[in-house]
Amino acid sequence: MRSPFPGMDPYLEAPAGWAGVHSRLINAISEDLADRIMPAFLVTIEERVYLLEPEDGGRHPLVPDVLVVRGPEAGRTTAAAVITPPTLIEQLVDPEVQESFIEIRDRLSREVVATIEILSQRNKAPGTSGQEAFLRKRAAVLQSGSHWIEIDLLRGGERPPDVRGRSDYYALLKRGGAAHPFEVWFCDLRDSLPTIAVPLRPQWPDVPLDLQDILTTVYRRGHYAELLPYNGPMPSPALNPADARWVAAQIAGGLPAST
Repeated sequence: MRSPFPGMDPYLEAPAGWAGVHSRLINAISEDLADRIMPAFLVTIEERVYLLEPEDGGRHPLVPDVLVVRGPEAGRTTAAAVITPPTLIEQLVDPEVQESFIEIRDRLSREVVATIEILSQRNKAPGTSGQEAFLRKRAAVLQSGSHWIEIDLLRGGERPPDVRGRSDYYALLKRGGAAHPFEVWFCDLRDSLPTIAVPLRPQWPDVPLDLQDILTTVYRRGHYAELLPYNGPMPSPALNPADARWVAAQIAGGLPAST
């Protein structure tokens, strides 16, 4: 079943479920590109690891872990046997976070040709360790000879001044080793996602990456039509009244997806 929306599905933006969406997008993009640019280039999924700071707790969702807090209680008797008493535990915040991103490398030299980042809530939470780690990576790539692509499918959170307030979603490309300005594809809630350029080496043409096709594949394979709570409130930030009415109509089937 397809999403009721022509482009990005705003219900996918919920912090509780975005990690899964993010992983599926990373996998789908890497598989799509690898099928078309190998064997000249390699497509790899890399991880950035950083530690959460105590002040991060109230600013964005954290990763739960567990901590033993008290020993076994007395066993319970059933008709068949006595159930072995469990150990009771409490949740603890895991201080280590892993975030995935995509790298395209030259097959022979293994040099990084392009980096593709799909933003998460952690990347966009002001003043947190997650945002600081992302911005360090961003600055390093922008100063290198590699291409940089960032894809933001989250309406909430902080954005760079260059793209702030311009659209609901965007994809940005900075070509490596060139003084050209950023190339940006702006996209609003009612639009289909764009097909963006993925540059390689100078002698190679740009590879088109159809973000809408990628999202449609992720939505179908993830069975999000059955998983998303379309009868509940939409993830923040709140929509303006016109868009809120449009979203309700899309869900109810009252408007065609192209309107």
